[in-house]
Amino acid sequence: MKKVIAGLVLGSMLLVNTAFANGNDNVNEKVAAAFKHEFVQATEVSWQKTDNYFRAVFKLNDDILTAYFSPEGELMGVVRNLLSSELPINLQTSLKRDYAGYWITDLFEFAKKDTSGYFITLENADQRVTLQSSDGRIWSSYLRTKK
Repeated sequence: MKKVIAGLVLGSMLLVNTAFANGNDNVNEKVAAAFKHEFVQATEVSWQKTDNYFRAVFKLNDDILTAYFSPEGELMGVVRNLLSSELPINLQTSLKRDYAGYWITDLFEFAKKDTSGYFITLENADQRVTLQSSDGRIWSSYLRTKK
């Protein structure tokens, strides 16, 4: 009886491990190969598929990153969430000076093939402002909406 129970438990564990080993059932071969090529050391990968792209959230060098791939396997960009203290000093200073009455609701660094930069969303009681910096020195207005 013990052998039967042990066999059932072991078989169930193998079945569960096999089902969740890759976590990329929604990913086609081109995307999976491109991801493995770009992010060799990535761990804890989870995938999401939309109509237009594949999104991989993963851990790399103690950072949580998000990579976006086209269905053809082309890397569209990589995003990393940040703390405001991780911004370049120029950007931190201008935020404190120009947006003192706002709080940060979203902040991330993005990298594409030939460019990188930052996006930040700030809010106050009346409006939501999204700023962009492509050079790491100054912010430019990306989107403003009233609440």
